[in-house]
Amino acid sequence: MLSVIACKLSRSVIRLLGRGGTDFPGRIALKLCPNLLGALAKDVTVILVTGTNGKTTTSRMIEQSLADSGISFFANRSGANLLSGVTAEFAAHSTNTGKCKYPYALIEADEAAFKAISTFVKAKAVVVTNVFRDQLDRYGEVTHTLENIQIGLSHCPGAVVCLNADDSLTRSLTESMDNRVVFYGVDTPIYERRVDELSDAPYCIRCKHEYQYDYVTYGHMGGYHCPNCGYSRPNPDVSVKTVYSTDAEGSHILLRAGEAEYDANINLPGGYNIYNACAAMACGFALGLDGKVTAASLSTFACGFGRMEKFEIDGTSLRMILIKNPAGCNQVLNFLTNTTEPSVFVVLLNDRAQDGKDVSWIWDVDFEKVAGMDGRLDKLLLSGVRADDMALRFKYAGVPADKLSVIKDYDALLKACVSQDKPVYIMPTYTAMLGLRDRISKLYGFKEFWE
Repeated sequence: MLSVIACKLSRSVIRLLGRGGTDFPGRIALKLCPNLLGALAKDVTVILVTGTNGKTTTSRMIEQSLADSGISFFANRSGANLLSGVTAEFAAHSTNTGKCKYPYALIEADEAAFKAISTFVKAKAVVVTNVFRDQLDRYGEVTHTLENIQIGLSHCPGAVVCLNADDSLTRSLTESMDNRVVFYGVDTPIYERRVDELSDAPYCIRCKHEYQYDYVTYGHMGGYHCPNCGYSRPNPDVSVKTVYSTDAEGSHILLRAGEAEYDANINLPGGYNIYNACAAMACGFALGLDGKVTAASLSTFACGFGRMEKFEIDGTSLRMILIKNPAGCNQVLNFLTNTTEPSVFVVLLNDRAQDGKDVSWIWDVDFEKVAGMDGRLDKLLLSGVRADDMALRFKYAGVPADKLSVIKDYDALLKACVSQDKPVYIMPTYTAMLGLRDRISKLYGFKEFWE
């Protein structure tokens, strides 16, 4: 097919130039053949992962479980999760005549693009992580995101759908579909101390009365029920029964899948990664994979770029953690403010299209928790296009001015980071993450993000 060859050639040229080549080749291919994804995915069994937060990490966890189970597949590891990017990934893993080289594909799908992607592929399983307010200028309110996912699921009549039982929004998707559903959730609070956060779904999606909670994990998620109409968290098929421990390197948990229980170690820190692990376990359960294999894979998977990605540079430990909306950023702060050792924080705020032009969301994040870290916050470095806005936010949060520094040049910022004698936690928005990670790759010899 001409469109496949054009896609592969443009991708190769772009990567020779040191760029990712994740989206543009697909746009070229779709111009030549608008139905190309449908043709390439015709005989491929697809697993789709969508939702607001946690798509990439959940996908990497599922990827490891598939590999450990001996399943032949490919995945869009580069994060190309729009229709054009997914098309490019299928083309890259197909012959020049359009025959996919793998029987399975694991595809992370942007929640807005999910409804388009799902029309062209045959989904065997769909994992929905959660629905939170995110980039209002692009996604709109949470109800709009929920509607997009609902439309996408209507294109997947034969798929097993894995839904977050703790999210009252995703739980409501069952009312508009006949698919087999595997509910997953966390049966216990995750954090001893949580940041203050606004709920994206405080009122019952059916009758608009305020939810009551037996416990809250984070945001609007937890053991909710409506005292008026009875709408409530369903009993999950797969759940985290116990969180034994969690620290700066990972978490030790007890997972239940059906009637079986599995001890599991997650090789990434953060309570939100406990949810991602539970989602991956639910996917394995839905696919009929060996539960022991899936649980064991949680300790060996490779994290997605910028998602708790760790770099050791000149004796300094740097961990990069993507932030993009209030709920996700608050969970990063839940993790960081529960650490016990003095640390350096770095925040990069951009306002490009992929980040969301509206950066007012930073005022809905509980950055006041950072100001209350006493001696555990050594210094705070700020960068990105909107670094000055971030500095103002931290000023109002109560962070002392002598702890704040604005460094807009990425090379100078990295030099400041690697000179620290304490752990450094870097929190960038999406395009800032790509830019900074590119500099890390070029200056210190790490793999490019698409590798």
